[in-house]
Amino acid sequence: MTAATLPGAEPAITSVGHSPGGKIAFELKSESGRYHILRRARTLSQVTRGRPVAMVRGSSNPTTIADSSRPKDQGYYQVTHLTSATARDSDRDGFSDWLELARPGYYNPLNPAPPVERAHGAIMVVNRTHFEQLSARDNRPGAQSVREIKFLVYDVHTSTPVLYFANSNRYQYHFDFTNQVVNRYNDLGLFNNETYFNNTRRKNLAGSLIAHDNYVDDKGREGLYTVEFWPTDPVAFRFVEKGYELIAAAMPFVDGNIAYHPASETQRRWHNDEKEDYDNSYINVVQTEDLYANVVYTGLNPGEGYGRLRVVNGTETLSVRDIVIFRNIPNDLTHVAGIITEIPQTPLSHINLKAKQNNTPNAFIKDASTHPEIEPFLNQNIYYKVNADGFEIRAATDAEVDAWFETIRPENPQIPQRDLSITEIRPLSQVQFNDSDAFGAKAANVAELRRILPRNAPNGFAIPFYFYDEFMKFNGLYDEARAMMDQPLFQNSPLFRSALLENFRDNIEDAPLPPWMSDAITSLQDSLTGTTLRARSSTNNEDLEGFNGAGLYSSFTHGLDEGPFEKTVKQVWASLWNYRAFEERDFWRIAHFSAAMGVLVHPNYENEQANGVGVTTNIFDPRWDGHYVNVQVGENLVTNPEAGSIPEEYLIARLAGSADEIQYIRFSNQLPEGETVLTRSQALDLKAKMNLVHSHFRSKYNPGNTATWAMEVEFKITETGSLLIKQARPWVY
Repeated sequence: MTAATLPGAEPAITSVGHSPGGKIAFELKSESGRYHILRRARTLSQVTRGRPVAMVRGSSNPTTIADSSRPKDQGYYQVTHLTSATARDSDRDGFSDWLELARPGYYNPLNPAPPVERAHGAIMVVNRTHFEQLSARDNRPGAQSVREIKFLVYDVHTSTPVLYFANSNRYQYHFDFTNQVVNRYNDLGLFNNETYFNNTRRKNLAGSLIAHDNYVDDKGREGLYTVEFWPTDPVAFRFVEKGYELIAAAMPFVDGNIAYHPASETQRRWHNDEKEDYDNSYINVVQTEDLYANVVYTGLNPGEGYGRLRVVNGTETLSVRDIVIFRNIPNDLTHVAGIITEIPQTPLSHINLKAKQNNTPNAFIKDASTHPEIEPFLNQNIYYKVNADGFEIRAATDAEVDAWFETIRPENPQIPQRDLSITEIRPLSQVQFNDSDAFGAKAANVAELRRILPRNAPNGFAIPFYFYDEFMKFNGLYDEARAMMDQPLFQNSPLFRSALLENFRDNIEDAPLPPWMSDAITSLQDSLTGTTLRARSSTNNEDLEGFNGAGLYSSFTHGLDEGPFEKTVKQVWASLWNYRAFEERDFWRIAHFSAAMGVLVHPNYENEQANGVGVTTNIFDPRWDGHYVNVQVGENLVTNPEAGSIPEEYLIARLAGSADEIQYIRFSNQLPEGETVLTRSQALDLKAKMNLVHSHFRSKYNPGNTATWAMEVEFKITETGSLLIKQARPWVY
């Protein structure tokens, strides 16, 4: 390291060390009339003409100047000391360094961009408050409602690129900013041609600076700003480096926690091809799997609620007045007042679908049960709020809990439609979409899947509600249920209610069928000999628009050696009286005796290669056609995952510059690094089939708002490698 000093002055550098964030930092003995420039280079011979990475004004107090990025290995620095009288124009923009240092944010001595009005943007971001003023909220794959600033780098193909940060609340698109503020382009086609998708003719960079405030690295340092580009834009290293260095130097308040994030498969390939260049540069790179693995908080469903805070380790009985910390993702969940998980969730987990349906606050909070802001409130009534930035928990009174509970419950009873006019078991080929009031939406929708995807949907039969209703009346079970529900302990004690419901389900399973019904179910079983059967719940209060009922009821597999199939059918019927299902209906004031259970029956599938769930829309940005998918290897369901299981999570979208781009958010932790659950070919095949599902059911449901409407599908890759879509229902968003 060398340092230029003023004649006769004492040495200005008093110490060299690291900032708290890990940047090389120099402490200087300075004066108010001085300023200092820090240069960095890879070799000693280059340091005198190395690029400036920082510039600060002096003062009578000790002054610190630090690199704009964390060091990667070897580097050389030069600190140059100047005065206001000997000020230079380091960036050659016609303004002296001293003038530009006097008005940071409007000017930037390390960026030759002409200034713009503060209301429109900036050429330097001076502090976090300034960042927040310029940033807008946006959804990114894997990061919901994060703060984003759009940036533009012009002349990136030259040695004198210039940088702008757009006020992203005013300018949603890069072209609007360039056209209305910078006045660089009037022709959108020319701007796109010189900005995106081609490194040979590229003159500009258009990207986003994303604040991942809930990221914590392996050294415990909080927060990360990522430099990102349009997913299908294959930005070469030489352009990434120029943009990254300009941005890092233009944000001196950022303590090294800035990184380039190759956010798509296109950009990952380019990064891997140029990895040696990245390794020999000062660019910090964060891969998707590391970025999201180090997030300590994710607000999956914003909202607020009141209830008793509990930690759940197993199968404890829960109620709608509980706010629950789950140490693992539960396989089923009754209606609760709030949800916290200590391991990451996906937006398509059953518990998040239930949270969206019920407007329940839901968040992943790492080590929540021992979190210093949470642990003091365990087993107490609390107020719980979730938003994009974090959570709030405080003590609450019994009166607050009671008042909140009454405000969120519906005022009037709800009577689900129940058509008992269809009195025979029907093959799916004879079940129509409009028959959901007789067979349940699940069975009716699978029948529709058979019509559009005969090779990719289960084939079987549907048992109508009429059978359940006749069975209950034949055995006097409705009267038994009424007597059970009238008991004071049933009404007042969740634990006692759960036990009585369990006993009632046993009674349903033990009760006999009328002979005619037994004969009909035996006939169905005989028509499907030689295979295990899957009996799936299909009720009149699930898989509906605005209410999917995910995980409320139970489905069962009937083995070849289990005897009469009616045993398994009764298990499905009994699940209408699951504790979690009863609690859900009770909260929404759904009439228990109008609820009815149909049964969807088809051959069982075993030894699946993968199981997954997807939504037929780009949930992060519906303006661009795409699908969001979670998938896991084997028979491990992503809706109810095994403890510690993290599925593959990706967005496949048709974006500008590409037919279909895959952006992985997480990779399955059940596979070796570098492997994916679905091949690209399988992902494209799934997308094509989901497009058919979307179009077909949109015409059936005829939603009022087609822009946000979508279908949720559950699928599997069978033992033979075939795609099977086993369920489709409206997406609750």
